[in-house]
Amino acid sequence: MLRLSPDGHELADLLPAVGRMLGLTGAPGAGKSTLAALLAARHGATVVPMDGFHLADVELERRGLRDRKGAPETFDAAGYAALLRRVRDREDLVLAPAFERGLEQPLAGALPVPGDAALVVTEGNYLLLPEQPWPRVRAQLDDVWHVVVDDELRLERLVARHVRFGKTPDEARAWVERVDQSNALRVEAAAGRADLLLDLTDLAGPVVEQ
Repeated sequence: MLRLSPDGHELADLLPAVGRMLGLTGAPGAGKSTLAALLAARHGATVVPMDGFHLADVELERRGLRDRKGAPETFDAAGYAALLRRVRDREDLVLAPAFERGLEQPLAGALPVPGDAALVVTEGNYLLLPEQPWPRVRAQLDDVWHVVVDDELRLERLVARHVRFGKTPDEARAWVERVDQSNALRVEAAAGRADLLLDLTDLAGPVVEQ
């Protein structure tokens, strides 16, 4: 496992060895979005977050999954794989969905991905899960990096994130224990399928809220 320094200078040496389509995965709160933002700012990456493929709350209600939002079955994984395939095929312009954290809802067509993008980074919890349809997502990626962070720091981030977007501290802690931690166990169980393991504990800068 490689531990990134606070300025993340090691990324410049790592990127030449990866393909155009790079996935970042890791447990909730591990710093995937922060690393993706760093790759965009310093290395010109175009970022396509998995969170844009959250099922809308109305569909989660229909499926009885509203109280498990964020679990693998609450995403349109097949749609995610199909969009990544279009990006991989270098269509002139692909419009990817984003996720509006304030609304807790996906926003269609919010992120332009030009066909000439040199590096496309997609980040999400479940890129390495072996259960279908998630392998269809992995098949569109050249490399996948699994990121970890000190677990106490990760849990603090998760609780703070939920509080920031409307939960009480007690509600946030309960959600982390009941939902986020269950999801984290599934993510970490698939970590051995990654091409590279990165420890982001020392990486400096604000955590990007995704």
